[in-house]
Amino acid sequence: MTASVTSSVVSGFRSRGLGGAALTAILSLLLCGCGGRPAEEVETSEKVPVTTKPVRRGSIRPEIGATGIVEPAPGAELVVTAPQSARIVEMPRAEGDRVRKGDLLVRFEIPSLEAEAAAKTSDVERARARLETAEKASARIQALFERGIAARREVEEAERELSEARAALSEATSARSAAGVLEQRAVVRARFDGIVAARSHNPGDLVEPSSSDPILRVIDPARLQIVASVPVTDLSRVEAGQQARVRGPGSSAPEEATVIGRPAAVDPSTAAAVVRLSLARGTRLPAGTPVEVTILGDEHRDALLVPASAIVHEGTESFVVVVERGGEGTGKAGEEGGGDGGGKQGEGGARGGEAGGEGGGKQVGAHGGEGGIKQGGAQGEDEGGEGGGKRGAARGGEGERGSAGGGKEGWIAHRRKVEVGIVAGGEAEILSGVRADEPVITQGQEALPDGAAVIVSP
Repeated sequence: MTASVTSSVVSGFRSRGLGGAALTAILSLLLCGCGGRPAEEVETSEKVPVTTKPVRRGSIRPEIGATGIVEPAPGAELVVTAPQSARIVEMPRAEGDRVRKGDLLVRFEIPSLEAEAAAKTSDVERARARLETAEKASARIQALFERGIAARREVEEAERELSEARAALSEATSARSAAGVLEQRAVVRARFDGIVAARSHNPGDLVEPSSSDPILRVIDPARLQIVASVPVTDLSRVEAGQQARVRGPGSSAPEEATVIGRPAAVDPSTAAAVVRLSLARGTRLPAGTPVEVTILGDEHRDALLVPASAIVHEGTESFVVVVERGGEGTGKAGEEGGGDGGGKQGEGGARGGEAGGEGGGKQVGAHGGEGGIKQGGAQGEDEGGEGGGKRGAARGGEGERGSAGGGKEGWIAHRRKVEVGIVAGGEAEILSGVRADEPVITQGQEALPDGAAVIVSP
């Protein structure tokens, strides 16, 4: 359609006798008007909102987490079982009662022990009587031998009987002592001050000598320890004397503890080892309570720290995403681009006005004279100048918008490979890859490509 219109206009002007120069100017104006302003290519990119925190310097300590149970320390627990098949005669303490050292806990009735003790006592009496008889016989035979009445052989036999009687008495006495020790097991007394933690039987019950059927359990609440199960992968970092925090179930406040010593063996079935910890100021937790144990390692001072959520792990490598200013350059480019565009479009409009003025002047001059020339020239200049001015203003406005947008949201995300050290308490130690005070993204960094434009949330 543009070609047909142009050919029609050219034919009309030639019929009116216009020259080549005027015709050329008019064609230029027509082509500019028909072509219009070319479409602008606008490149847009969606900016991703992110949250950042600066890299800071501080102290961090490695933490080894484990689970444990509150148990009595060695020597702070007494489990009472029956020495033999017996009947409970007396059991004065109930569960939860406090006991003092030497207090009666359980008295058993063991018929076999009583019978054996009585038999051993009888054996002692018989051995003593035999010894007295042997001593008298030996003295009588010795007197007869001195008077020449008894033979030497009779004296020797009397001395041998005396020696055997003495040995028999010693043996009977030892047997009776052993029986007395067994008989004492029928009475159980407290070995230390403590509290009755469990009671499984009552007086009159018949009990058997089995560790699976305890009668009474007494513990010393002032001597409790933590028995923690530590994975074998963390044992190399556990040392005697390390501090630890112990937290019971619920919202109980953590308690301080100290590692007593390194374990001597590892359980192959669980790939863990038992680590014992002593409580610094006792504990309010009863025996048997499950607890969480955090063993603290050596403190690292003046370390570079970032939130643990800022670390991105990809296989064996670790990254953080830092943000850098990118808005200042964008804003200047926008201003310069807008200004240049406005200037060039204005310049083009002025030239178009001159061409329009010249063409209009020549066209009208052929028909009406000087007044037409001025009118046509002025109209051409106004229209050309107005078009250039509007386009220049539009481009200048775009430059201003570019400047404002770049200065406010001009942040660029960059991935940095880092070496991670200790991770504890929600923070991670960075050994290399970042500098202090650099802002790192803590949320939304996983899917960000390198060089992405972002908006930093306040």
